[in-house]
Amino acid sequence: MKSPAQPSGDELIRCTATALSKRLRSGEISPVDVIEAAATRIEEVNPSVNALPILCLEQAREQARTMTDEKPRAGDKGALWGLPLAVKDYNDLAGVATTYGSPLFAQNIASHSDATVKRLQASGAIAVGKSNVPEWAGAHTFNPIFGHTLNPWNTMVSAGGSSGGSGAALATGMVALATGNDLGGSLRVPASFNGVVGLRPGPGRVPRGARLPAFDTLWVEGPMGRCVADVALMLDGGAGFDPADPLSFSHHGESFVDALSRSELPKRVAFSPDLGVVPMEDEIASLCGEAAERFRDIGAEVSHLSPDFSGAIESFQTLRGVLIAQMMESMLAEHREQIAPEIVWNIEKGLAVTNSELLAAERVRSGLYREMEKFFGDYDLLLCPAVSVPPFPKSQRYVETINGEPTQTYIDWIAITFAITMTSCPALSLPAGFTQTGLPVGLQVVGPPRGEASLLRACHRMEAVFDLATALPIDPR
Repeated sequence: MKSPAQPSGDELIRCTATALSKRLRSGEISPVDVIEAAATRIEEVNPSVNALPILCLEQAREQARTMTDEKPRAGDKGALWGLPLAVKDYNDLAGVATTYGSPLFAQNIASHSDATVKRLQASGAIAVGKSNVPEWAGAHTFNPIFGHTLNPWNTMVSAGGSSGGSGAALATGMVALATGNDLGGSLRVPASFNGVVGLRPGPGRVPRGARLPAFDTLWVEGPMGRCVADVALMLDGGAGFDPADPLSFSHHGESFVDALSRSELPKRVAFSPDLGVVPMEDEIASLCGEAAERFRDIGAEVSHLSPDFSGAIESFQTLRGVLIAQMMESMLAEHREQIAPEIVWNIEKGLAVTNSELLAAERVRSGLYREMEKFFGDYDLLLCPAVSVPPFPKSQRYVETINGEPTQTYIDWIAITFAITMTSCPALSLPAGFTQTGLPVGLQVVGPPRGEASLLRACHRMEAVFDLATALPIDPR
């Protein structure tokens, strides 16, 4: 029987990861308390949003019992000790299915956790299940195995992707933290659509698994949480070197959580509604422009300009195609009919890239990095929308028009995020407002290379200005 002082599961699922961590570390609550609360919450709301189609609750319970029985000292508890975690279904979790949303891998069981997940587990996180994804890649979460993940703000619209399951699981209180990965916006888009926070770190900050080409810098792994402090906490638990990823490196600075409390804040920021190259819905541009102006509340001067992103869209499409082809060429030859048509198109685009196209794309990428280096000599942050459109009807495979103009490819509508991918700069999607229909909108905040600490600190301060961190729906609508 519970003691009268024991917190209810409903109370625990409404806590941030940061608040839970403090209570876990003090001994006020145990990992068993937290995992049981998460399990109850999953049973209550997962059928409504389909965010976590693969569960491993018995494994999580056993881990929580072991951690509770061991009674470690506070100093022996990792940064994420006892916190329930959703692992994206592109990441391997030992003993649990990894399907990539594809029927070809519906029965695939991971023999070990990949470098990303292994580090989070070593920090004490407890995986409770796998979060839903699009088939192989994309920014709208549905697949032929598990179907659609639904947006908890309005279950008739998209949860974004490809980390849509992670975003919806966080917004509804099923987990405290969730993994995301980001090639063209797969972490930032669902953060925006679900009203949560997602950080795309710079390449190498969080180690990646061996499935990815070892020296690719477009695809990164990153944390997702319900507030900036939670994301900083998860980055503390996930950053570092792993031999599986040659680009990864050890973090020797102060913790990202500690960096939040330092006094330094941005003095000059710049806002662009479209980076000069991206189509944008008027309502999104207006909402994000208003949010950018509020950086004045923390003492920043706000300018309206952008670095030169000329060629970024076409060059990203080229490099993304090459990456997808590198990963999936052999699969296309054997299983074309069992792969989503958009992914077939992407593989074939990569296979058809010419030497001149590849060289041109790499020149654009190098030039853009230098352009950003120059920009950050004058400004502390670049601000822009996180997505060109609000959450759209779940029945659409992808967005076909933006502000009345037709799109050319199935990922044109996330060009505002993949243009930033080309810079290798850290970028965070921060909840910044709502559309007239009550759907969340994220502001994309971009920091200088290796500037995750200052980026998180600025966004943490702005989160208090916007005062939206407690506005999550919790119960799907």
